[in-house]
Amino acid sequence: MGGSRILVVDDDDDIRGLVRALLERAGHEVIDAPDGRAGLRELYAGSPDLVILDVAMPGLDGWATLERIREVSDIPVLMLTARDAELERVRGLRSGADDYVIKPFGRQELAARVDVLLRRPRSGAERDTYADARLSISFAQRAVRYDDREVALTRLEYRLLSAFVQHPNQVLSHDQLRELVWGDTVATSRDEVKLYVGYLRRKLAPDAPGSTPIETVRGFGYRYKTPN
Repeated sequence: MGGSRILVVDDDDDIRGLVRALLERAGHEVIDAPDGRAGLRELYAGSPDLVILDVAMPGLDGWATLERIREVSDIPVLMLTARDAELERVRGLRSGADDYVIKPFGRQELAARVDVLLRRPRSGAERDTYADARLSISFAQRAVRYDDREVALTRLEYRLLSAFVQHPNQVLSHDQLRELVWGDTVATSRDEVKLYVGYLRRKLAPDAPGSTPIETVRGFGYRYKTPN
């Protein structure tokens, strides 16, 4: 099943290169990341069709990264691990992984498992588009329209808007937004979150940024209140 967009997250350069070459020969588009935090950033920026995720990574490991992914998406996730233990496989499946491959893996096996996951029907939680009375987003094209006007956003602004519309009417704390958008709750400050919320509001409504559906919940964070 060629033509899909696949995110590969692994701290081993050789593994990432091998998987990239294998998938690109099969006709897929591949994006990759060397760790979990970078993987989350690529996930929100790139809207992949499948994630191949290593378990053992420094910093945010595969289990923690999988947990973050499952908070917002039902995208298929294939876990890679060097541990051939039943308890590890059970943990992965119970944590929300869709499949599990042991390193070193056969190239044909990996390609076959990827094809199976790409053919599997999705639950519908992951959408190709979002639309309400004022805002529409095509995630495939990364195209945004607000009040019938095309809006050009930077990568971070787009990630921030995507995080809001994937959690409509839900209050998102500063820490949640730092994790969802930047993939990091340490290097990014609350002031930076506030700054980018301001940028996004002005991009959506240059003449009246305070009129956007992005509400400030004082002392906690922000909420995208779906327009009626």
